Amino acid sequence: MSPDDTYTHGHADSVLRSHRWRTVSNSAPHLLPVLRAGLDLLDVGCGPGTITADLAARVAPGRVVGMDRSPEVIASATADHPDVSFVVGDVYALDAPDASFDVVHAHQVLQHLSDPVAALREMHRVCRPDGVVAVRESDYAAFTWDPPDPELDRWLDVYRAVARGNDADPDAGRRLKGWARLAGFGSVSVSCSVWTFSTPDERAWWGGLWADRVTDTTLADQAVAGGLATRDELASIASAFHRWAADDTAVFIVPSVEILARP
Repeated sequence: MSPDDTYTHGHADSVLRSHRWRTVSNSAPHLLPVLRAGLDLLDVGCGPGTITADLAARVAPGRVVGMDRSPEVIASATADHPDVSFVVGDVYALDAPDASFDVVHAHQVLQHLSDPVAALREMHRVCRPDGVVAVRESDYAAFTWDPPDPELDRWLDVYRAVARGNDADPDAGRRLKGWARLAGFGSVSVSCSVWTFSTPDERAWWGGLWADRVTDTTLADQAVAGGLATRDELASIASAFHRWAADDTAVFIVPSVEILARP
C-alpha cells in the first residue's frame, strides 16, 4: 500500500499560479546539459504541466509523460497542453515497465512525501541503466529575506510545522544526496540554484501569492486545525507579505538543491 500523503499546499489558485510560472530554465537548470532530441522522459508530480510541456519541446520527438496524483490537476494540464501526454499516477507505484525512460524528473515533489526514499527507488526502477533521475527540492530552513520581519519569521515556523505534521520534510533539498544513496543510485551529482524576487513585479507576484496562500488554502486550514496559528495570526502574516512586497529595498531568496542521480 502506498502512503496516504497529504499535499501541504493544496491546489488553490494561489498555489497553481506559482506552479504555472515554472519553466525548465527557472526550475530545472541542472537538467539542461542532459536534454537532447529523442529522449523518453517522465515528469513525476507534474502539476499544471508547464515544465512538462517545456521539456517535451526540448526532447521532441521523444516520448514525454507528465504524471500527477490529482485527477483535477491532470485534467487542467491536458486542457492547457493538449500535445503532451498526462496521466494520473502514484509516485510509489509508477505505471511503467522497468527501464522505460531515459530521464525521470521531479520538481518540488519529494519534500511532500512521507517516504521519499521509496519514491526514489521507484524512479530508479523505471530509469534506463544509462539514464538519469533529476530532482530539485527547495530548503525552507535556508530561505532568507530582507528587511527582517518577525511576522515572516512566524510564517516560516508555521509552514515548517504544518509540513512536519504531514510527515513531510520542508528542508528536503539538503537531504537529496543521502536519500538518493539510500535508494540505490550509484552516482549522484549535486548543485544548487536560487529563485530571487527583488524587482517591483517580482515582489508583487511573490508577496501576493504567499499572502493568499497563508489565508485561503489548505495550508491555512491545516495550520488552524492543528492549533499552530489562528486566522487572525495568518491574516497578520499576509499583511507582512504585502508590506514586504511594497518595500523597494526588499529581496526574497529561495534556494533549492538539485541532483542528477544515475543508476
